[in-house]
Amino acid sequence: MITQQRVMEILNKGSGQDRTSLICDRFLATLIILNLVCICLESVQTIALQYATALLYFEIFSVSVFSVEYALRLWSSPLNPHLKGKTANQRRFTYITSFTGIIDLLAILPTFLAVFGATTDLRWLRTLRLARLLKLSHYSSALEDLFSAVYQERRSFLAAMYIMSIALFMASALMYLAENTAQPEKFSSIPQAMWWAVVTLTTVGYGDVTPITPLGKIIGALTAISGICAAALLTGIVASAFANQMARRQAIFEAEVNTALHDGEISKDEASTIEMLRNEFKITEEHALAIIQLAKENHDIK
Repeated sequence: MITQQRVMEILNKGSGQDRTSLICDRFLATLIILNLVCICLESVQTIALQYATALLYFEIFSVSVFSVEYALRLWSSPLNPHLKGKTANQRRFTYITSFTGIIDLLAILPTFLAVFGATTDLRWLRTLRLARLLKLSHYSSALEDLFSAVYQERRSFLAAMYIMSIALFMASALMYLAENTAQPEKFSSIPQAMWWAVVTLTTVGYGDVTPITPLGKIIGALTAISGICAAALLTGIVASAFANQMARRQAIFEAEVNTALHDGEISKDEASTIEMLRNEFKITEEHALAIIQLAKENHDIK
């Protein structure tokens, strides 16, 4: 009989040693991608009419699989070490309210809403079903890494956003003063001028609103240059945050290896912990072996 522990191991991102978990991960990831393709094809009227039955059956199959997955994740969540909570119900609540738990629910909710007639706006439901893309976060830590990196550098990030906000308001106010008389329909107020400022500062430049006065063109040029600098600043902060995060993870991994080698050898339990950290921190086997070999040399171990 399959246990909660085994279900949790299979549904969590598998390691190379757990073949069942790896197959489950690949199956669910493939199903998610196929769902996204079908959702996009449904928006093409001719395809939606011609293959309506096939698309419906595939949707029923997908929702059934995702519903079973959600129920099993909820059932096995008390044994998930990554969830906070002392009791089983507390850990289940943590999963339900977590980012991945909400996404898992959103993956099946639109179809149930359609079945029970809660809404008739199929376009809205189709858009909501695109949230299934985020289910891939079960098998990739990219979003988690991004949020964690930005959070670690939140002060620098907020400082950059503050500078961006100042540039936005200054550019809007100056452009309103410069262009209001020449283009009263496009720069009738500072809030309306903010659309131009946002487009210019983000270097998108739609061209639907442009300055025509000499002073307005000068302000526009300075705003565009400011936008390039602000975008570079934000990009640099995020890139630096990722680099710092990887450095911290490597330091933790190296510390764990050095602790394991303190007595001259790595025990089975210590090797298991090191492998778990390697998978969690997305460190390649070659990199991990190089760190372990360097640690052995430092400890004079052959």
